[in-house]
Amino acid sequence: MDEEKRITLRLPADLHEWLVTQAKSARRSLNSEIVYRLEIERAATVADAGSP
Repeated sequence: MDEEKRITLRLPADLHEWLVTQAKSARRSLNSEIVYRLEIERAATVADAGSP
């Protein structure tokens, strides 16, 4: 990342708990887990857009 932006994010409590659990099992911070999942989704979206 060349530049980072800060945001405030409101999540439902159950989604937050699930993300925390996923982050711990992957040995990532909560922030890293959210970024990781967003990057995967972006890559999948770009790949789908490129498919005929």
